[in-house]
Amino acid sequence: MSKKLTLFLTLLAGTNLLAQKDSTSTKVLDEVVVTANKLEQKQSSTGKVITIIGKDQLDKSVGRTVAQVLNETAGITINGAYNNAGTNQSVFMRGAASGRTLILMDGIPVSDPSQINNEFDLNLFSINDVERIEICRGAQSTVYGSDAIAGVINIITIKPNANKAINLKATVSAGNLGTFRNSVQVYGKVKKLTYAVRSAQINTNGFSSASDTTSIKGFDDDNYHGNASSASAQYQLNDRLSVKAFGMYSAYKAGIDAGVFSDDKNYTLHNNVLNTGTGFQYKLPKITITGNYQFSQTNRNYERDSADKAVFSYYLRNAYFAKTQFAELYATLPINANIHLLQGIEYRYANMNNNYNSVSAFGPFKTGFNDTSTSQSSAYTSLQINNKKGFFTDLGVRFNQHSKYGNNTTFTFNPSYTVSETIRIFGSIASGFKAPSLYQLFDQFSGRPNLQPEKSTTYEAGIAHTLNGFSSRLVVFYRNINNGIDYDYVRSKYFNFVKQTVIGVEYETSTKLSNNLDFRANFSFLSISDSTQSRQSFKDTGYVYGLRRPGININASLNYHQGNFFASVSTKYVSSRYDIGGYKKADVSMAGYLIVNGYAEYTVKQKIKLFADAQNIGNQTFVDLRGFNSIPFMINTGITINL
Repeated sequence: MSKKLTLFLTLLAGTNLLAQKDSTSTKVLDEVVVTANKLEQKQSSTGKVITIIGKDQLDKSVGRTVAQVLNETAGITINGAYNNAGTNQSVFMRGAASGRTLILMDGIPVSDPSQINNEFDLNLFSINDVERIEICRGAQSTVYGSDAIAGVINIITIKPNANKAINLKATVSAGNLGTFRNSVQVYGKVKKLTYAVRSAQINTNGFSSASDTTSIKGFDDDNYHGNASSASAQYQLNDRLSVKAFGMYSAYKAGIDAGVFSDDKNYTLHNNVLNTGTGFQYKLPKITITGNYQFSQTNRNYERDSADKAVFSYYLRNAYFAKTQFAELYATLPINANIHLLQGIEYRYANMNNNYNSVSAFGPFKTGFNDTSTSQSSAYTSLQINNKKGFFTDLGVRFNQHSKYGNNTTFTFNPSYTVSETIRIFGSIASGFKAPSLYQLFDQFSGRPNLQPEKSTTYEAGIAHTLNGFSSRLVVFYRNINNGIDYDYVRSKYFNFVKQTVIGVEYETSTKLSNNLDFRANFSFLSISDSTQSRQSFKDTGYVYGLRRPGININASLNYHQGNFFASVSTKYVSSRYDIGGYKKADVSMAGYLIVNGYAEYTVKQKIKLFADAQNIGNQTFVDLRGFNSIPFMINTGITINL
């Protein structure tokens, strides 16, 4: 173990021991969450592992991206978060591969069927639009369906109740690398109408996406221009019925490079998404009925028009189009004081097509495929039982009917017990189901129509402790995946591998050291074992690591607040991990790294906030994705005005 890591763990243990010396009882912080079971409930009333990134923390992250904020959470690694703006953001939760974590926006799934793993591009979210993030780790396929193998991330944009008809919030900031950010929000409540309108932009010159190992090839900077606009409204028709409508349009243009260690001065990615929908909620004395509908449309284009004839395809246009429809109707019913029932039905539709055109020394080439789609209908039931003596149990089952793969079933059993006011123990057994994406099935180069669905079972157990400004949670989990979906780097096709097992440990802690000082940290450990095909040959083999997933991940921050002033210093440690070495080559080990970040703000009369955010303060050179550059020292300063 490195000296840096040993020192950090010693500090972490010492802080916890210091906090536990005081035995005076204190009130337990118990926030209300909605992601666990689609209804408002306190965290103590569910055995699910939920982490909340609140508005206060998000307001102190205006110089960062949604991916960078999530990347500092226990159990999550986002490959690409520390690379150039516009880099693909691969979410690895609890060691699961990309596409096994379901992204929600205000409780409704969002996805891109044209992406390899059906994942949603986090670059399309602006941090200024986010009010709160709820992260629910562990298999959630019973309540949230396919793709929730490792968990769900619920990005909540709904404004809390406003107390004025018109409220204005604006932020302007600037930083090195020619980076400029701005956002404006107008929101309020007029009688029975609650509304919010937002717009945000970011422009940066960036740096070279690809890494130049020789430092003499003159790799150019790859810039990024993005904007996101959204609007939402909710109207309370009467005491029982409310209706809502929402819409978001987000787009960006990013300079990208030709690949690993390979520059390209004329290669760009254009991506945009239109997301819109409506919904209602009807409350009766003993039942609440909720309905939602969402339509999403994505256009993603890769374009190269290169004067460098040395590249194989000096003209290229690879265009993807995708759309989704989602509809759900569910009801929450308190059967009695101790039992709540959640019953729902759901429909999902996904469609995509692709057109590929290129010109090389061999002449023009054209391929692609026409509209291709799948659909899935589901019915689910979840029963929450609380006997008021500390026991809570969540029992759930989901029945799916997939247009290609027929019927399947997932289940959840999630008991917990409150031992005392300060200690709670919990556990769960849950199964998951993931259908292959349209890309994996039908891509003209790598698709394989005979792929089978991926199935998993997850077991977890944990304990949570809160006392005198000190809180901690320790979770141990085991996940077994059969018939997993992966990429064959020898045949260049997707395939089903035999088996994957993951053993993990997650530890989160926060300690109030004084009235003005607090310390927060989380630690994640992963042990991954694959029974799959060799990436060097056609032979079956085993790997005892996951690509791009570190065995150890640590985040820590020391926060100081005094009156109108706040400052924090945070660190991130990532252990060594492996990445692809190339065609028929052994995987390559990448060194671990430790980076330091800082933030400070000063508030004037609660109306004006001046802030500065710094990342990678030591300007350390580190590798997060082999063949590509990670962020240098980044500084962002600005002002936020609330009226």
